[in-house]
Amino acid sequence: MRTYRPLGGLDALARRLRALPPSCGPVRLVAVDGHAGSGKTTFAGHLAEALGGAPVLHTDDFATHEELFGWAGRLHTHVLAPLTRGAAAAYAPYDWVERRFATARRRLDPAPVVLLEGVGSGRRAMRPRLAQLLWMDLPEWDSWRRGQLRDGPGMSAFWDGWLPAERAHFAADPSRPYAGALVQQRKEGYEVLPGSAATGGNTPWPHTA
Repeated sequence: MRTYRPLGGLDALARRLRALPPSCGPVRLVAVDGHAGSGKTTFAGHLAEALGGAPVLHTDDFATHEELFGWAGRLHTHVLAPLTRGAAAAYAPYDWVERRFATARRRLDPAPVVLLEGVGSGRRAMRPRLAQLLWMDLPEWDSWRRGQLRDGPGMSAFWDGWLPAERAHFAADPSRPYAGALVQQRKEGYEVLPGSAATGGNTPWPHTA
């Protein structure tokens, strides 16, 4: 059986990400993918701090009730295309309460590292622009159970629609096989293990641990 040496914690991961070549104009775009409820948002926040305040994009700002996974075109048009040119991006986030996109736009300036967090953020359409894909390594049923406990019974109808949609998405467009690193949450902090693949044409991790 093949064994893998851990890549370290958040600080080591941040150093490795900063050492990667830019992938989206001057930006190193890093996806944080995983099942709903796997802890992506919390982890992305901690990683952003370790990176010195890196911006975090959430796929929930581009998805809608009607298009849970139909956000790739909007993200490309409003964010990836401008960043590729080295320009600032501006996008209107989706309001999940009002069920419409906001009128005010958020500005995103090019940064050395930008995190893209959300289910399916490492999808096929995103990978050509990614410097690295990180996968939150928690099985789907454990993730979904944690997510439903977090959201409470008031969100049960949403979860009834979400579960088959997520399962169908990953069946057609899996992310985990393309992850450069697997993130496992421990009692204290996180452990990062090498993934089965690296994005960006099999870009290896730089030796900065």
